[in-house]
Amino acid sequence: MEVVSRHPSRTAQPEYRWPAVVALLAALALYAFLPNELVGGQRFVVVAAGAALLISLSVVNPHRLRRQTKWSRMLSVGFALVLVLVNQITLVILVVKLVAGRQDAPGLLLAALQVWVANVIGFALLYWELDRGGPVVRTSWARTELPPADLRFSQDEDADTIEEVAKGSAERMDWTPQFIDYLYTSLSNSMAFSASDAMPLRHRMKVLMGLQAFGGFVILALVIARSVGILD
Repeated sequence: MEVVSRHPSRTAQPEYRWPAVVALLAALALYAFLPNELVGGQRFVVVAAGAALLISLSVVNPHRLRRQTKWSRMLSVGFALVLVLVNQITLVILVVKLVAGRQDAPGLLLAALQVWVANVIGFALLYWELDRGGPVVRTSWARTELPPADLRFSQDEDADTIEEVAKGSAERMDWTPQFIDYLYTSLSNSMAFSASDAMPLRHRMKVLMGLQAFGGFVILALVIARSVGILD
């Protein structure tokens, strides 16, 4: 098990694991309680795999994110990708059911909310894992050695503004984005259908944020249309 060496220039504290753990457990619970007619028993395979991965990764980093192996990194990114992919497939099934209009409408509307929230969490985990090499690298490597940033946060460029704002900048206090920052970015992207918090810089992040925004828009449009149909 490799403890990633911390560069002397870095003062940012390694991130706690529990915010990401709580979010992942919430996403797995939402997925487990989706209606059977929407997604069959195969969803429990994803839930079981997610729980097993969560346990193994928590052993590697039980408290703060200081350790990383090649395999733990691959598993973390891989499962975040799987969670997002599975949710997109569920979204397609949900769209088909909503358009068909033959199923239990209130149940489908509740399922739409579950899928939407799980989508926010799934993309937040993926952004968190991809940006600047992931949570372990972000607080350990020298900034000159970090992989290119996928997202630009306001703290990345606040050093030359008024003093009380500049104090919290990346340049002044070695501010580093944590899971809550990526969760808010994912939430705002799903609600505004555009980057309203952190701006995407790389093509892969633009594709992911575009896919997330489009999925959120489709869910909202169909839920509104189906709700109008119920009221009529």
